[in-house]
Amino acid sequence: MADYDSAFEAIWHCDDFLTLRGYYANQVELYEQLVSKWSEIDDRQSWHYLDSLTSLGNAYKSMGQYERAIKFLQQSLDIAIEIGDQTGKGISLKSLGLTYHELSQYERAIEFHQQSFKIFREIGYRKGEGDSLNNLGLAYCFLGDSQKAIEFLQESLEICKEIKDRLGEGSTLINLGLAFNKLGQHERAIEFYQPSLNITREIGHRLDESISLLGLGNAYDSLGQYERAIAFYQQSLDIAKEIGDIQGEATAWFNLGLALEKVDREQDALGAYRNAREVYQTMGLDTDVQDCNNAIERLSQPQKPVVSPRGFWGWLRRFWRWVSGWFRR
Repeated sequence: MADYDSAFEAIWHCDDFLTLRGYYANQVELYEQLVSKWSEIDDRQSWHYLDSLTSLGNAYKSMGQYERAIKFLQQSLDIAIEIGDQTGKGISLKSLGLTYHELSQYERAIEFHQQSFKIFREIGYRKGEGDSLNNLGLAYCFLGDSQKAIEFLQESLEICKEIKDRLGEGSTLINLGLAFNKLGQHERAIEFYQPSLNITREIGHRLDESISLLGLGNAYDSLGQYERAIAFYQQSLDIAKEIGDIQGEATAWFNLGLALEKVDREQDALGAYRNAREVYQTMGLDTDVQDCNNAIERLSQPQKPVVSPRGFWGWLRRFWRWVSGWFRR
Protein backbone atom coordinates (compact mmCIF):
# COMPACT_ATOMS: atom_id res chain seq x y z
CA MET A 1 0.00 0.00 0.00
CA ALA A 2 2.99 2.30 0.42
CA ASP A 3 3.21 2.63 -3.37
CA TYR A 4 -0.44 3.70 -3.59
CA ASP A 5 -0.03 6.15 -0.72
CA SER A 6 2.93 7.66 -2.55
CA ALA A 7 0.94 7.76 -5.78
CA PHE A 8 -1.89 9.57 -3.99
CA GLU A 9 0.52 12.16 -2.57
CA ALA A 10 2.01 12.77 -6.02
CA ILE A 11 -1.41 13.21 -7.64
CA TRP A 12 -2.64 15.37 -4.75
CA HIS A 13 0.24 17.80 -5.19
CA CYS A 14 -0.57 18.06 -8.91
CA ASP A 15 -4.34 18.37 -8.38
CA ASP A 16 -4.61 22.14 -8.60
CA PHE A 17 -2.50 22.14 -11.77
CA LEU A 18 -4.71 19.48 -13.35
CA THR A 19 -7.82 21.49 -12.45
CA LEU A 20 -6.30 24.71 -13.75
CA ARG A 21 -5.50 23.10 -17.08
CA GLY A 22 -8.90 21.41 -17.34
CA TYR A 23 -7.41 17.91 -17.28
CA TYR A 24 -10.52 16.47 -15.66
CA ALA A 25 -10.41 13.23 -17.63
CA ASN A 26 -6.85 12.69 -16.40
CA GLN A 27 -7.98 13.28 -12.82
CA VAL A 28 -10.75 10.73 -13.27
CA GLU A 29 -8.36 8.14 -14.67
CA LEU A 30 -5.81 8.62 -11.89
CA TYR A 31 -8.23 8.72 -8.97
CA GLU A 32 -10.27 5.80 -10.32
CA GLN A 33 -7.17 3.62 -10.22
CA LEU A 34 -6.54 4.54 -6.59
CA VAL A 35 -10.19 4.12 -5.60
CA SER A 36 -10.32 0.74 -7.31
CA LYS A 37 -7.28 -0.49 -5.40
CA TRP A 38 -8.45 0.75 -1.99
CA SER A 39 -11.94 -0.59 -2.66
CA GLU A 40 -10.46 -3.96 -3.50
CA ILE A 41 -8.74 -4.28 -0.12
CA ASP A 42 -11.51 -2.33 1.66
CA ASP A 43 -9.06 -0.07 3.48
CA ARG A 44 -11.80 2.22 4.77
CA GLN A 45 -9.64 3.70 7.52
CA SER A 46 -7.26 5.33 5.04
CA TRP A 47 -7.88 9.05 4.63
CA HIS A 48 -6.21 8.67 1.22
CA TYR A 49 -9.12 6.43 0.18
CA LEU A 50 -11.65 8.92 1.49
CA ASP A 51 -10.00 11.88 -0.23
CA SER A 52 -9.58 9.95 -3.47
CA LEU A 53 -13.32 9.30 -3.55
CA THR A 54 -14.02 12.98 -2.93
CA SER A 55 -11.52 14.08 -5.58
CA LEU A 56 -12.94 11.60 -8.08
CA GLY A 57 -16.43 12.94 -7.43
CA ASN A 58 -15.23 16.51 -7.88
CA ALA A 59 -13.51 15.62 -11.16
CA TYR A 60 -16.73 14.11 -12.51
CA LYS A 61 -18.56 17.25 -11.35
CA SER A 62 -16.15 19.40 -13.35
CA MET A 63 -16.86 17.25 -16.42
CA GLY A 64 -20.60 17.75 -15.98
CA GLN A 65 -21.17 14.07 -15.13
CA TYR A 66 -23.17 14.88 -12.04
CA GLU A 67 -24.77 11.51 -11.34
CA ARG A 68 -21.37 9.83 -11.28
CA ALA A 69 -20.07 12.65 -9.13
CA ILE A 70 -22.87 12.10 -6.61
CA LYS A 71 -22.18 8.35 -6.57
CA PHE A 72 -18.56 8.78 -5.46
CA LEU A 73 -19.23 11.71 -3.15
CA GLN A 74 -21.95 9.71 -1.42
CA GLN A 75 -19.47 6.87 -0.98
CA SER A 76 -16.97 9.24 0.60
CA LEU A 77 -19.70 10.57 2.90
CA ASP A 78 -20.75 7.06 3.95
CA ILE A 79 -17.18 6.09 4.81
CA ALA A 80 -16.56 9.34 6.71
CA ILE A 81 -19.66 8.65 8.80
CA GLU A 82 -18.65 5.02 9.36
CA ILE A 83 -15.13 5.82 10.59
CA GLY A 84 -16.16 8.95 12.48
CA ASP A 85 -14.14 11.41 10.40
CA GLN A 86 -16.06 14.63 10.99
CA THR A 87 -13.80 16.77 8.81
CA GLY A 88 -14.13 14.31 5.94
CA LYS A 89 -17.89 14.23 6.47
CA GLY A 90 -18.09 18.02 6.27
CA ILE A 91 -15.98 18.14 3.10
CA SER A 92 -18.06 15.41 1.43
CA LEU A 93 -21.28 17.24 2.32
CA LYS A 94 -19.85 20.48 0.93
CA SER A 95 -18.92 18.79 -2.37
CA LEU A 96 -22.36 17.18 -2.63
CA GLY A 97 -23.92 20.61 -2.10
CA LEU A 98 -21.83 22.08 -4.91
CA THR A 99 -22.83 19.21 -7.21
CA TYR A 100 -26.55 19.66 -6.55
CA HIS A 101 -26.02 23.36 -7.17
CA GLU A 102 -24.73 22.48 -10.65
CA LEU A 103 -27.93 20.48 -11.18
CA SER A 104 -29.91 23.64 -10.27
CA GLN A 105 -31.34 21.80 -7.26
CA TYR A 106 -30.65 24.72 -4.98
CA GLU A 107 -32.86 23.66 -2.07
CA ARG A 108 -31.04 20.30 -1.97
CA ALA A 109 -27.70 22.10 -2.20
CA ILE A 110 -28.68 24.28 0.74
CA GLU A 111 -29.49 21.21 2.83
CA PHE A 112 -25.98 19.84 2.30
CA HIS A 113 -24.30 23.19 2.92
CA GLN A 114 -26.25 23.62 6.15
CA GLN A 115 -25.12 20.19 7.32
CA SER A 116 -21.49 20.91 6.45
CA PHE A 117 -21.69 24.25 8.26
CA LYS A 118 -23.07 22.57 11.38
CA ILE A 119 -20.27 20.01 11.41
CA PHE A 120 -17.52 22.55 10.83
CA ARG A 121 -18.92 24.72 13.61
CA GLU A 122 -19.08 21.74 16.00
CA ILE A 123 -15.43 20.80 15.40
CA GLY A 124 -14.25 24.40 15.42
CA TYR A 125 -13.02 24.44 11.83
CA ARG A 126 -13.52 28.13 11.13
CA LYS A 127 -12.33 28.06 7.53
CA GLY A 128 -14.85 25.30 6.82
CA GLU A 129 -17.57 27.44 8.42
CA GLY A 130 -16.64 30.34 6.19
CA ASP A 131 -16.65 28.16 3.06
CA SER A 132 -20.06 26.69 3.89
CA LEU A 133 -21.55 30.13 4.56
CA ASN A 134 -20.09 31.32 1.27
CA ASN A 135 -21.68 28.39 -0.56
CA LEU A 136 -25.00 28.96 1.22
CA GLY A 137 -24.92 32.57 0.10
CA LEU A 138 -24.39 31.61 -3.53
CA ALA A 139 -27.12 28.98 -3.40
CA TYR A 140 -29.62 31.50 -2.05
CA CYS A 141 -28.48 33.96 -4.70
CA PHE A 142 -29.31 31.45 -7.45
CA LEU A 143 -32.56 30.62 -5.69
CA GLY A 144 -33.50 34.29 -6.03
CA ASP A 145 -33.24 35.28 -2.36
CA SER A 146 -30.46 37.84 -2.64
CA GLN A 147 -31.12 39.39 0.77
CA LYS A 148 -30.61 36.07 2.52
CA ALA A 149 -27.59 35.43 0.32
CA ILE A 150 -26.04 38.69 1.47
CA GLU A 151 -26.60 37.78 5.13
CA PHE A 152 -24.69 34.51 4.75
CA LEU A 153 -21.96 36.09 2.68
CA GLN A 154 -21.41 38.89 5.18
CA GLU A 155 -21.12 36.31 7.97
CA SER A 156 -18.60 34.42 5.85
CA LEU A 157 -16.68 37.65 5.32
CA GLU A 158 -16.51 38.26 9.07
CA ILE A 159 -15.01 34.79 9.64
CA CYS A 160 -12.47 35.27 6.87
CA LYS A 161 -11.35 38.54 8.45
CA GLU A 162 -11.26 36.96 11.91
CA ILE A 163 -8.98 34.09 10.85
CA LYS A 164 -7.03 36.35 8.47
CA ASP A 165 -7.97 34.25 5.45
CA ARG A 166 -7.21 36.88 2.82
CA LEU A 167 -7.91 34.52 -0.06
CA GLY A 168 -11.30 33.59 1.40
CA GLU A 169 -12.01 37.26 2.04
CA GLY A 170 -11.37 38.09 -1.59
CA SER A 171 -13.60 35.24 -2.79
CA THR A 172 -16.44 36.26 -0.47
CA LEU A 173 -16.22 39.86 -1.65
CA ILE A 174 -16.56 38.61 -5.23
CA ASN A 175 -19.71 36.71 -4.29
CA LEU A 176 -21.16 39.69 -2.42
CA GLY A 177 -20.70 41.64 -5.62
CA LEU A 178 -22.63 38.94 -7.49
CA ALA A 179 -25.49 39.14 -4.99
CA PHE A 180 -25.76 42.92 -5.23
CA ASN A 181 -25.58 42.66 -9.00
CA LYS A 182 -28.54 40.29 -8.86
CA LEU A 183 -30.43 42.94 -6.88
CA GLY A 184 -29.67 45.44 -9.64
CA GLN A 185 -27.38 47.41 -7.32
CA HIS A 186 -24.50 47.41 -9.76
CA GLU A 187 -22.59 50.31 -8.21
CA ARG A 188 -22.74 48.55 -4.85
CA ALA A 189 -21.52 45.39 -6.55
CA ILE A 190 -18.47 47.28 -7.79
CA GLU A 191 -17.81 48.48 -4.26
CA PHE A 192 -17.27 44.75 -3.39
CA TYR A 193 -16.01 42.85 -7.01
CA GLN A 194 -12.95 46.17 -6.55
CA PRO A 195 -11.66 45.47 -2.90
CA SER A 196 -11.44 41.81 -3.86
CA LEU A 197 -9.18 42.82 -6.74
CA ASN A 198 -7.02 44.84 -4.39
CA ILE A 199 -6.69 41.90 -1.99
CA THR A 200 -5.81 39.38 -4.68
CA ARG A 201 -3.15 41.71 -6.06
CA GLU A 202 -1.82 42.35 -2.56
CA ILE A 203 -1.36 38.63 -1.82
CA GLY A 204 -0.23 37.85 -5.36
CA HIS A 205 -2.96 35.31 -6.13
CA ARG A 206 -3.23 35.54 -9.90
CA LEU A 207 -6.17 33.16 -10.26
CA ASP A 208 -8.42 35.15 -7.93
CA GLU A 209 -7.18 38.37 -9.53
CA SER A 210 -8.47 37.04 -12.84
CA ILE A 211 -11.80 36.10 -11.21
CA SER A 212 -12.12 39.57 -9.65
CA LEU A 213 -11.44 41.25 -12.97
CA LEU A 214 -14.09 39.14 -14.65
CA GLY A 215 -16.55 40.05 -11.90
CA LEU A 216 -15.84 43.74 -12.41
CA GLY A 217 -16.39 43.26 -16.12
CA ASN A 218 -19.77 41.67 -15.41
CA ALA A 219 -20.77 44.57 -13.16
CA TYR A 220 -19.85 47.23 -15.71
CA ASP A 221 -21.59 45.20 -18.42
CA SER A 222 -24.76 45.25 -16.31
CA LEU A 223 -24.40 49.04 -15.99
CA GLY A 224 -24.21 49.35 -19.77
CA GLN A 225 -20.59 50.55 -19.59
CA TYR A 226 -19.48 48.07 -22.22
CA GLU A 227 -16.10 49.55 -23.06
CA ARG A 228 -15.06 49.36 -19.41
CA ALA A 229 -16.41 45.82 -19.24
CA ILE A 230 -14.35 44.88 -22.30
CA ALA A 231 -11.22 46.28 -20.68
CA PHE A 232 -11.72 44.18 -17.53
CA TYR A 233 -12.57 41.05 -19.53
CA GLN A 234 -9.37 41.52 -21.53
CA GLN A 235 -7.29 41.83 -18.36
CA SER A 236 -8.92 38.69 -16.96
CA LEU A 237 -8.22 36.88 -20.21
CA ASP A 238 -4.57 37.90 -20.22
CA ILE A 239 -4.03 36.55 -16.70
CA ALA A 240 -5.91 33.32 -17.44
CA LYS A 241 -3.62 32.72 -20.42
CA GLU A 242 -0.55 33.59 -18.37
CA ILE A 243 -1.29 31.11 -15.58
CA GLY A 244 -2.71 28.42 -17.86
CA ASP A 245 -6.29 28.59 -16.56
CA ILE A 246 -8.10 27.33 -19.62
CA GLN A 247 -11.62 27.41 -18.17
CA GLY A 248 -11.04 30.98 -17.01
CA GLU A 249 -9.75 31.76 -20.50
CA ALA A 250 -12.88 30.33 -22.12
CA THR A 251 -15.16 32.21 -19.71
CA ALA A 252 -13.38 35.49 -20.40
CA TRP A 253 -13.53 34.93 -24.16
CA PHE A 254 -17.28 34.24 -24.05
CA ASN A 255 -18.10 37.26 -21.87
CA LEU A 256 -15.85 39.38 -24.06
CA GLY A 257 -17.91 38.25 -27.05
CA LEU A 258 -21.14 39.30 -25.32
CA ALA A 259 -19.76 42.77 -24.59
CA LEU A 260 -18.31 43.19 -28.09
CA GLU A 261 -21.73 42.43 -29.57
CA LYS A 262 -23.22 45.27 -27.59
CA VAL A 263 -20.83 47.81 -29.11
CA ASP A 264 -21.54 46.47 -32.63
CA ARG A 265 -18.16 44.79 -33.07
CA GLU A 266 -19.68 41.66 -34.58
CA GLN A 267 -16.54 40.29 -36.22
CA ASP A 268 -14.52 40.65 -33.04
CA ALA A 269 -17.35 39.01 -31.12
CA LEU A 270 -17.39 36.10 -33.58
CA GLY A 271 -13.67 35.62 -33.04
CA ALA A 272 -14.15 35.66 -29.27
CA TYR A 273 -16.94 33.07 -29.42
CA ARG A 274 -14.86 30.83 -31.67
CA ASN A 275 -11.93 31.04 -29.30
CA ALA A 276 -14.21 30.22 -26.36
CA ARG A 277 -15.68 27.26 -28.25
CA GLU A 278 -12.25 25.87 -29.05
CA VAL A 279 -11.21 25.95 -25.40
CA TYR A 280 -14.50 24.52 -24.13
CA GLN A 281 -14.16 21.67 -26.63
CA THR A 282 -10.79 20.69 -25.16
CA MET A 283 -12.48 20.31 -21.77
CA GLY A 284 -15.48 18.38 -23.09
CA LEU A 285 -17.96 20.97 -21.73
CA ASP A 286 -20.72 20.32 -24.26
CA THR A 287 -23.27 22.76 -22.82
CA ASP A 288 -20.82 25.65 -23.10
CA VAL A 289 -19.77 24.56 -26.59
CA GLN A 290 -23.43 24.69 -27.62
CA ASP A 291 -23.79 28.19 -26.14
CA CYS A 292 -20.85 29.27 -28.30
CA ASN A 293 -22.37 27.63 -31.39
CA ASN A 294 -25.67 29.40 -30.74
CA ALA A 295 -23.92 32.77 -30.45
CA ILE A 296 -21.88 32.16 -33.62
CA GLU A 297 -24.96 31.08 -35.56
CA ARG A 298 -26.87 34.15 -34.39
CA LEU A 299 -24.12 36.50 -35.53
CA SER A 300 -23.66 34.67 -38.81
CA GLN A 301 -27.24 35.31 -39.98
CA PRO A 302 -27.53 37.70 -42.96
CA GLN A 303 -29.88 39.94 -41.00
CA LYS A 304 -28.96 39.56 -37.36
CA PRO A 305 -31.79 40.40 -34.95
CA VAL A 306 -31.19 42.91 -32.25
CA VAL A 307 -29.17 41.25 -29.53
CA SER A 308 -30.99 41.17 -26.23
CA PRO A 309 -28.78 41.39 -23.17
CA ARG A 310 -27.96 37.99 -21.71
CA GLY A 311 -28.66 39.41 -18.28
CA PHE A 312 -27.51 38.20 -14.94
CA TRP A 313 -28.18 34.47 -15.26
CA GLY A 314 -26.31 33.87 -18.49
CA TRP A 315 -22.91 34.92 -17.30
CA LEU A 316 -23.54 33.90 -13.67
CA ARG A 317 -23.99 30.24 -14.59
CA ARG A 318 -20.72 30.21 -16.50
CA PHE A 319 -18.93 32.26 -13.84
CA TRP A 320 -20.13 29.92 -11.07
CA ARG A 321 -18.97 26.79 -12.89
CA TRP A 322 -15.50 28.28 -13.17
CA VAL A 323 -15.27 29.54 -9.60
CA SER A 324 -16.82 26.46 -7.99
CA GLY A 325 -13.96 24.37 -9.25
CA TRP A 326 -11.78 26.05 -6.65
CA PHE A 327 -14.11 25.45 -3.66
CA ARG A 328 -12.93 21.88 -3.44
CA ARG A 329 -11.16 21.35 -0.15
